[in-house]
Amino acid sequence: MVVGNYVRLIGQLSLVLAMICSTAVADEDDFYKLISVSTSQAQTDSRSANWKPAPDGLALEISGMTVLDDRRVAVAIRKGEIWILDGVYDQPPKNVTYKKFATALHEPLGLLQHNDALYTCQRSELTRIRDTDNDGTADEYLTAAKGWGVTGHYHEYAYGPKLDGDGNLWVTLNIGLGLKGDQLKRTVHQRSLNLRQGRWRGWGMKITSEGDMIPVCAGMRSPSGLGANAAGDMFYTDQQGNWVATNTLHHMREGAFFHHAEALASMDQPGSPIHGVHKIPNGVPFPQALTQFPQLKPPAVWFPYKKMGQSTTDIMLDDSGGKFGPFAGQLFVGEFTQASVSRVFLEKVNGEYQGACFPFRSGFASAVLRLAQGTDGSMFAGLTNRGWSSLGTASYGLQRLVWTGRMPFEIKEMRAQPDGFELVFTKPVSRESAANLNSWAMSSHTYLYHSAYGSDEIQKKKLAIKDAVVSDDGLSVRLTIDGLRPLFVHELHAEGLRSQDDEPLLHPHAYYTLNQIPQ
Repeated sequence: MVVGNYVRLIGQLSLVLAMICSTAVADEDDFYKLISVSTSQAQTDSRSANWKPAPDGLALEISGMTVLDDRRVAVAIRKGEIWILDGVYDQPPKNVTYKKFATALHEPLGLLQHNDALYTCQRSELTRIRDTDNDGTADEYLTAAKGWGVTGHYHEYAYGPKLDGDGNLWVTLNIGLGLKGDQLKRTVHQRSLNLRQGRWRGWGMKITSEGDMIPVCAGMRSPSGLGANAAGDMFYTDQQGNWVATNTLHHMREGAFFHHAEALASMDQPGSPIHGVHKIPNGVPFPQALTQFPQLKPPAVWFPYKKMGQSTTDIMLDDSGGKFGPFAGQLFVGEFTQASVSRVFLEKVNGEYQGACFPFRSGFASAVLRLAQGTDGSMFAGLTNRGWSSLGTASYGLQRLVWTGRMPFEIKEMRAQPDGFELVFTKPVSRESAANLNSWAMSSHTYLYHSAYGSDEIQKKKLAIKDAVVSDDGLSVRLTIDGLRPLFVHELHAEGLRSQDDEPLLHPHAYYTLNQIPQ
């Protein structure tokens, strides 16, 4: 009996050691290589004879970014300038040049090449900037859209623009937090709810090709990320705070309200598509709040706090057709505090978007504020940690993420089913590990909807995985799960799964926002 127990113990220890060894085989850098184009403090492995910093005195605190062609990107910086960087695709980037294009802007927080101009969202307007005499420097600055309120509060950031599938420009507007004194004189007042904010603060605005600015949706707190998916629909990210339980991704559409109650200060303004909000629930679970507040719409994706970052930023569609790896058509989301990038898979269920978020790449030199896809499919990351601390070795800069061509073993897609989930993988799975129910674990939770700052995960519940069926090609697994809950986040752990090559998943966790269960 003792000998048998000893033999079993040795076997279990061997299995654990094998799992530890296998998890150490590969890391993120083996699949997606980070290249520093310019950072305020070079990473250790970037200190080489070929590496050059930006010109002396240029704090490249990137607040907006757009790809111009297969040599150049344009970047806006916080201090009100636009620079054009040439040679950014070189590997290593040893001959990057810097040309100042525009100046005297008021905190530009976005940049877009559109038609024959650059567009940027300043604090008080959307501006169209051109070089009409072709000398490489802007000489025409025209107002493309204006009309939102500015009280003077520091938190009234304005982001954008980004382009949707119909050719409209979009901007998003921060809430002012704790307005007081003279700031209150520059607000609109919604009397029945007794809310005050600058006009259209906390709203998403669409600017048509004719120049009309249309308020579309509301309830935003700090919507610093903006972007369209492959279908041309527009999304934004929000950051945890008062009324916002944790970071989120939302589908922007007419009349939708998302989180932050103070955005309703503009509800009665001419052009508002949101009406009839008479009471705002406070201190109830989010699913319950939805039943009490018909205009309130759930996020397409919740990003569980710290597990999936602490401050979501920009949105980038992988439109490379496979040049950036196996995730074509999916969204990538920047992360400020943890200096990283997440990945999002979306699907439509009953006509509404929902989906899963996954870790993707950590280790950037600073806070990732802006993302843009290069002409070769690589990802440019504009960095600045101004105002808040972040992980990383630098305060600001520009980095480029390049797929090495090696295929990571990842959960590529996570699709809701009536009785569970279908998982699609980048490489065939080991049938033995996938069929073993101990390879999988799932739980679900929701959040409080309240005026306080953020929310813990509440109403947590472990779910029973009843079956795991592998497809004939080994590229998908169908999980049957008891106890699915609509409007809850479903958290998947798959540390025990292996590929046919005996690799562990590079990122074994996924978080699916199950707003609706398919029928």
